[in-house]
Amino acid sequence: MEISDLRIVYMGTPAFAVAPLEKLLDAGCNVVAVVTTPDRPAGRGREIRRSAVKEFALARNLTLLQPENLKKPGFIAQLRDLAPDLQVVVAFRMLPELAWRIPPLGTFNLHASLLPDYRGAAPVNHVIINGESRTGVTTFLIDAQIDTGNILLQEETGIGEAESAGELHDRLMVMGAGLVLETTRRLASGSLKARSQDELVSPGMVLNRAPKIQKEDCRIDWNRPGRDLFNLIRGLSPFPGAFTRLFRGGDGPVICKIFDSGFEPASHSHPAGIIITDGKKYLKAAVTDGFLNIYSIQLEGKRRMETGDFLMGFNLTSSQPRFS
Repeated sequence: MEISDLRIVYMGTPAFAVAPLEKLLDAGCNVVAVVTTPDRPAGRGREIRRSAVKEFALARNLTLLQPENLKKPGFIAQLRDLAPDLQVVVAFRMLPELAWRIPPLGTFNLHASLLPDYRGAAPVNHVIINGESRTGVTTFLIDAQIDTGNILLQEETGIGEAESAGELHDRLMVMGAGLVLETTRRLASGSLKARSQDELVSPGMVLNRAPKIQKEDCRIDWNRPGRDLFNLIRGLSPFPGAFTRLFRGGDGPVICKIFDSGFEPASHSHPAGIIITDGKKYLKAAVTDGFLNIYSIQLEGKRRMETGDFLMGFNLTSSQPRFS
């Protein structure tokens, strides 16, 4: 069977899910419907916002479904009426079994890690926070558990020494789009055999988890080693951002986020978190095993700035400033 003969239902929400959908359409796939989340209020103004996938689907005149409850009989009936041969899921909610069992070729998901490692909602962040040097993308058949289904295809890539989560996200998005198309092609031709994730777990192997990032995960502990903090900052950049409290003289703390940094190993006697700056060009903080050079920072309620611009409008030369 050719991929153009398949009836495909596509499910996704954020920008990461747009590229694979576009790839399928440009290859001539018959996407009979797109399923995404309902419009939600977002931001400080609580304005109603559409998902990135909805915006794209509307621009391409695709049939759109936005169910509130994926288990409702009405939604399941809609899926059955569409008679999909295959369902493709990218960055969406957990599907009930009644939904993922509908297509004869199955329902497959794209995950931004080399499964079975880094199962969970935030693999891109966690591989960088943990200082990994490699990651990749995986397509797998959905089953009753999260991220545990049989693997279809994988593609590996290295992680740059200073690469941020945002940069890695964008690379994996492109890689993942290609892998989704290749998976679809091979499922259509019948040339793809799924493998159990258990086959990839060697004796004694410890699998990493990638749970959703919580606010407390983003707080910088200046008593940790500099390399760990460097990885934390780039693993949370640009979103949600690693944060800390900035103290200056007798002023109360100001919350700020740090997006770009560099670790400088060194021996010194400074307390952790103490800020060292010339007030014009450079800003660094002492850590237990050296200094963390800060290149990009954002005060609460302000825009993100490069260090030089930040220091022009925020005096850190009086008294002894520190992060905590």
